[in-house]
Amino acid sequence: MGTAADAALTFRDATDADVDALVELIESAYRGESSRAGWTTEADILQGQRTDPEGVLEVVKAPDSRLLTVEREGRIVACCQLEHRGDHAYFGMFAVSPALQGAGLGRAVIAEAERQARESWGVTEMHMTVITVREDLIAWYERRGYRRTGRTTPFPYGDERFGIPQRDDLAFELLVKELVRPAYGVPPPPPGIRPGGL
Repeated sequence: MGTAADAALTFRDATDADVDALVELIESAYRGESSRAGWTTEADILQGQRTDPEGVLEVVKAPDSRLLTVEREGRIVACCQLEHRGDHAYFGMFAVSPALQGAGLGRAVIAEAERQARESWGVTEMHMTVITVREDLIAWYERRGYRRTGRTTPFPYGDERFGIPQRDDLAFELLVKELVRPAYGVPPPPPGIRPGGL
């Protein structure tokens, strides 16, 4: 079986026609038994849905928002949301197919997302929120240059669109990364695939 490095990745903006495939990808990466094949699973802390077609379509259609879709050999294998918010971009709805996690695909996707946000919108920071109990995931983002801010927002308990919590201590923490432009005359490296990471 090949690895994520065996085939080129294609990055493009999602369209209405991608919604069902994207919902399936996101659910497979975070919920249920299929998510346990990868390490991003939230199955032990949240049950129910992670998103739905309406939520994905809203991101696709929203102004100043893009749902970056990543294909390999014609199949959607990853995605992430990019939203322009003034001097920064918000990074969310990040999912990598569980079968491809651990081969560097996630690292390549987040690097390309940062590059596109910086070049398209001229933003100087990328922001994201991560569930505070996901220490392994937060550590992965820290290795990518994100820093914890200690600024938290409550989990939306009672809103099953975000899942059914299995514990009562969930909250989101804001993580921030400064997006530094490459030195003049030195092109940014392509979003390469290296072993290890998401």
